[in-house]
Amino acid sequence: MTQKQRYEQLENIIKVYLPEDVTVDQIAPESHFMNELNINSAHLVDIVLDVEDAFDIRLENEDMEQMQTVKDAVAIIDRKLAQ
Repeated sequence: MTQKQRYEQLENIIKVYLPEDVTVDQIAPESHFMNELNINSAHLVDIVLDVEDAFDIRLENEDMEQMQTVKDAVAIIDRKLAQ
């Protein structure tokens, strides 16, 4: 699986949790989950759980704290998959 494919899979996970005032087109690598995509903390936890299932990885609390942007999430996924 390429990084682009991982990004697309992550994008598909995120779009389920977007509020009505945010469109899929607004998802970009630099997008901040809470500040720009308006994803609340409960949905952020849901995204983390979906990421764990989709990529068969485990994210620690430290990983979740570092996951501020879409790009951060992809980097964490890449790092976990490489382990």
